[in-house]
Amino acid sequence: MKKVIIYTDGACSGNPGVGGWGAILQYGDYSKEISGAEAETTNNRMEVYAVIRALSLLKYPCEVELYSDSAYTVNAFEKGWLEEWRAAGWKKADGKAVQNVDLWRELSALTKMHRVCFHKVKGHADNEYNNRCDRLATSAIKAYKKTLAPQDGEEEGSAADL
Repeated sequence: MKKVIIYTDGACSGNPGVGGWGAILQYGDYSKEISGAEAETTNNRMEVYAVIRALSLLKYPCEVELYSDSAYTVNAFEKGWLEEWRAAGWKKADGKAVQNVDLWRELSALTKMHRVCFHKVKGHADNEYNNRCDRLATSAIKAYKKTLAPQDGEEEGSAADL
């Protein structure tokens, strides 16, 4: 079974707001960076989505060491929250609905295809790969926001929008 290392991060400009995600996949000497953004989302969604996008790229079952600064994501697996939520009909211990059920279902299926070991890293600290993922996510947000801004010479609501 191939051994892959994955680092992920999510970010949000406003929460909710424009969100971005980034991931780095490493296999031997090979490394791949991916990122993207969404218009109206939350930081937690982007954290989970980054993991989904990274695992989705794996073509064969792999042994994965996954590093994230998201306690939300890591604890869902390491502390058994995901199984508890599923058993309780996607309700948390306080009886409130679990957020992002669509993503948790998708991520759960992906973790059944691969052997994934989750590791919590300190965010915005000394982990170069976590910091790079943060830059990928925030750059994706900036790039996405540029696509929403009026172009030079245009005004919002101008005839150019017709």
